Amino acid sequence: MRKFKNYSRFVKVYAGIGVSISFLFGILLYTLANGLRHISFEFLQTIIPVVVTTLMIVFLTLLIAVPIGIGSAIYLNEYAKPGRFVTLIRMAIETLSGIPSIIYGLFGFLFYVMTLRWTLSILAGICTVAIMMLPIIIRSSEEALKAVPISYREGSFALGAGKFFTIMRTVLPSAIPGILASIILTIGRIVGETAALIYTAGTLVAMPTSLFSSSSTLAVFMYTSTVEGTNMNRAYATAVVLLALILFLNSLANYIAKKLKKG
Repeated sequence: MRKFKNYSRFVKVYAGIGVSISFLFGILLYTLANGLRHISFEFLQTIIPVVVTTLMIVFLTLLIAVPIGIGSAIYLNEYAKPGRFVTLIRMAIETLSGIPSIIYGLFGFLFYVMTLRWTLSILAGICTVAIMMLPIIIRSSEEALKAVPISYREGSFALGAGKFFTIMRTVLPSAIPGILASIILTIGRIVGETAALIYTAGTLVAMPTSLFSSSSTLAVFMYTSTVEGTNMNRAYATAVVLLALILFLNSLANYIAKKLKKG
């Protein structure tokens, strides 16, 4: 009877994995089948400004959000003592992670675009999306730090290392896989974000000349192409480029993480 139950669970797990993979490949094949045939040299020339804007927003958002997010996770997991203040911080993080992106977009529009008078600009989009991504990075990084065995810390302390040295040389390297997962998830969210960027970075298709330029990202470009109705072919082609960009960025993140872990 026990063997039958174990076998049944085994079948259910792999059936679930199979269904998930099937949906994934189905979406990929459908997108590629409808998009590859519409990719041309003229189309690639059109989206070069959009790709440049997307890369700018991804890297500069990570540059802001990752250090703050990881630093916050280190404070919450390694330094903060349990109490009302820490509970309040965690509740605020959970609340921020559940707010719809369009609310962030409205905030970015009212604060960065209108109050600070940055107008519709890449900088306004970066600052808005960075706030959106912080809860993801903080929570995922904190869980990665919690997963590091306490014996690692005790061993480092026993050798005479201080707390900061232990965190930087022992805890963080061991937590890199989990932190990397949060960064990869963040990259996907940034690349696919539309609502917040429409209100802050705009929908103009133009090569950015500065952080105060208004320009569209790939996801926003695909959205506007779909809304126009007559440009579905362009939307499918953009989706293929978007998938390729996400694959490239995720591969780059994995490569950098491996180098850091070896170092």
